Amino acid sequence: MRVEIWSDIACPWCYVGKARFEKALAAFPHRDEVEVVHRSFELDPGRAKGDVQPVITMLTRKYGMSEAQAQAGEENLGAQAAAEGLEYRTRGRDHGNTFDMHRLLHLAKARGRQDELIQILYRANFAEERSVFSEGDERLVELAVEAGLDADAARQVLADPDAYADEVRADEREAAQLGATGVPFFVLDRTYGVSGAQPAEVFTQALTQAWGERSPLKPVGQADPAGGAACGPDGCAVPQQG
Repeated sequence: MRVEIWSDIACPWCYVGKARFEKALAAFPHRDEVEVVHRSFELDPGRAKGDVQPVITMLTRKYGMSEAQAQAGEENLGAQAAAEGLEYRTRGRDHGNTFDMHRLLHLAKARGRQDELIQILYRANFAEERSVFSEGDERLVELAVEAGLDADAARQVLADPDAYADEVRADEREAAQLGATGVPFFVLDRTYGVSGAQPAEVFTQALTQAWGERSPLKPVGQADPAGGAACGPDGCAVPQQG
């Protein structure tokens, strides 16, 4: 069975959702027969490559909230990440264009190292002090090498703006055709769809139902009108403190 995950490195719910999905997958009886493929989805495709700004600044401008509200949301996200065993820097992170990262992820897919690279990129963006946006291509090359890719191959992709660009755009078009308006978006064997960073139990249900079935895409885990938290064209919903 194939599970395709549309996501963006700038999406905190994708970071959390991946951990929740993997928790369910680890307990799934047929986990060794499940292929996971990561697909591209840019939350901010119109942002120029060099346009980097603090996350708090981005949140206040996008949502019209105060800095205190934005920081409270980051603290809440940090707590949710910690609940999944993930590190999350609630202060000092920045935000930028992720197109080059998606292109590198397609190189990694071709080399059989895609899951390794996406996890390293998530960690670098959400947990480490060094920026994945403002330090230039060599920072991305360094992370690609950590994932097991050849440094020269990564540099060649980054130096050629057309390398894997079509593959990124094709993923994004396919997401739109499947009805994805935000990420993370999980498609199981082209049979079931799970939208948002749902609890692990929802992913367990989806894996069980999708196993061996072939039918039109059905939404899973949307009994709660609020649904799972996701990032969409207007950004990421910021959890508020209770």
